[in-house]
Amino acid sequence: MKKIFLFMFMSLVLAGCSEDNDPINPDPDPVDPVSPVDPVDPPEEEDFILQPEDTRTYMVDAAATEETVALFYRLKTLSRTNFIVGQQDAFNAFFGNNGGDSDIKKVTGSDPGMLGSDFMFITDDNNNGEPNNWFYQQEQQIIADAVEAYNKGMVNHFTWHLREPYAGDHFYAEDMTAFQRENAFTSILPGGANHEYYKEKLQKVAQVTKSLKGSDGKLIPIIFRPFHEFDGGWFWWGAPYVSAQEFKTLWRFTVEYLRDELEVNNILYAYAPDNSYTTAATYLQRYPGDEYVDILGMDNYGDFLPGDASKLAAANAKLRMVSELAKEKVKIAAMTETGFFVPNNPLPANFYSENLYEVLTDNYIQIGFVMFWSNAENIYTIPVPGLDGEEDFLEFIQKEEPLLLHEMPNMYNIPN
Repeated sequence: MKKIFLFMFMSLVLAGCSEDNDPINPDPDPVDPVSPVDPVDPPEEEDFILQPEDTRTYMVDAAATEETVALFYRLKTLSRTNFIVGQQDAFNAFFGNNGGDSDIKKVTGSDPGMLGSDFMFITDDNNNGEPNNWFYQQEQQIIADAVEAYNKGMVNHFTWHLREPYAGDHFYAEDMTAFQRENAFTSILPGGANHEYYKEKLQKVAQVTKSLKGSDGKLIPIIFRPFHEFDGGWFWWGAPYVSAQEFKTLWRFTVEYLRDELEVNNILYAYAPDNSYTTAATYLQRYPGDEYVDILGMDNYGDFLPGDASKLAAANAKLRMVSELAKEKVKIAAMTETGFFVPNNPLPANFYSENLYEVLTDNYIQIGFVMFWSNAENIYTIPVPGLDGEEDFLEFIQKEEPLLLHEMPNMYNIPN
């Protein structure tokens, strides 16, 4: 019952995974040398444009399926002029519990361009694979949603709120015992007490990922974002409990085990801290290396909270830093999770069309996508008709850069 209860409140519990008031700041940043309020000169004409035949060179998996290679290429090239707008649980989480079309489609007439899902229930200890098992039923629903999204032409993005390996009950550090917090991550490292347990969870991730097939018979590519917001202290994989080297070691093991041992070839890997980093040097402190990352992301809720307008400029500067790194490394930059939760806070005027839009586009930022968190019964990040922010969100969507499904190219067909 405890986990069923958790699911009933999941969108609220996970409403903004990060806790920007968290007192722990393990990697304090120096002041960003590029002031967020200083004007930025236009970049010189770029000579480098990713070519289809070179795409695998810059990917984690040189043996990736053609559709996965196409997804990398499309996201990278698209980011020069546009970004895809996605939402977590768009097919199953609705404001007011009003099902049917996704809430984005209710307000815009189009589904989002990206669907966010989670491996959490899929890898839960209580998922026994039996048809009458609640967790297995969630697994089947998530698979069906991912297939539907692909068949429509959307991109699939999976995060993983992995429960700690001792009791299998929690992913928030504050809900765990001191022993669990201090030992959970190291215990799943190679040679650790729970390493085999972790391998079993990865085997489940691999099983499901390799089972995803579209109506065209092709394996469905996914973006996989493990251990997100690792710079904070709210998850057990956060920086207060894990050294930089330990984080890099487990990330590399995770990629190598999925790619090389389990032969999963339809994943793009996303590295996504929260918003604490303002410089490239600190952003890369836990970076496992170019050969282990396809997408450079950043989650950010705190810089959008009301009360300090300067944070919007700071958010843009942080995202610009990520964008510049992605250009340098030939990776895909992204705002991997964000949102403003209404009615928890009164929605600022022009939040979508000005505040968010300017953060995502000012100073020549190039991102492949932005992911809004899910709507829920009494809370939303995307307004539906009649709610505060509806007209403003429509104005945001009607701008040139944001793309919903109906405006997207074929993301799974690479040009010859």
